[in-house]
Amino acid sequence: MIFIRALEQKILAEGKILPGEVLKVGSFLNQQIDTKLLKDMGDEIARLYEGNNVTKVLTIESSGIAIAYAAGLAMGLPVVFAKKHSSSNLSGNILTSQVYSYTHQQTYDIMVSGDYITSNDTVLIVDDFLAKGNALKGLIDIVNQAGAKLAGCAIAIEKGFQGGGDELRAKGVRVESLAIIDKMTDDSLEFRS
Repeated sequence: MIFIRALEQKILAEGKILPGEVLKVGSFLNQQIDTKLLKDMGDEIARLYEGNNVTKVLTIESSGIAIAYAAGLAMGLPVVFAKKHSSSNLSGNILTSQVYSYTHQQTYDIMVSGDYITSNDTVLIVDDFLAKGNALKGLIDIVNQAGAKLAGCAIAIEKGFQGGGDELRAKGVRVESLAIIDKMTDDSLEFRS
């Protein structure tokens, strides 16, 4: 709980609210990374999912990679990330799903090699933000295509007022968010208590 309060204070101190319900945290999470805070996030995610027999951490490029790395490092696990663009080094058994990004107003075909997520894995999905849940739904689809087990999802910042987390929880998916914003206006935000 102490870490969660520290993250909330960091969001209040350095986060910037932009039009369209966008919260910019580039000064510590997305573009410039506060490495101590990132380490603490990884440690907290590892604590939350301790004993769940997780074998892989899965995220989506690019902003989710840092926090997924921190979680993977804390758990001693490999990190796999879904690519948003096709590349020549992806071939063979490719797991794909479509994800609509509200931030970029675009649909992506996300891809992971089937060599990296298999039916022997228990997967923890980690991402920086959760709003409507589209990225998580796409990643869950990839886990299901692989025949792997889903341990749950760990999120740095959830926009609770956009409903994605609650929708996934209602479907039985374990979602652990380190900070949940329940209300956000053009000049203020309120965390879930």
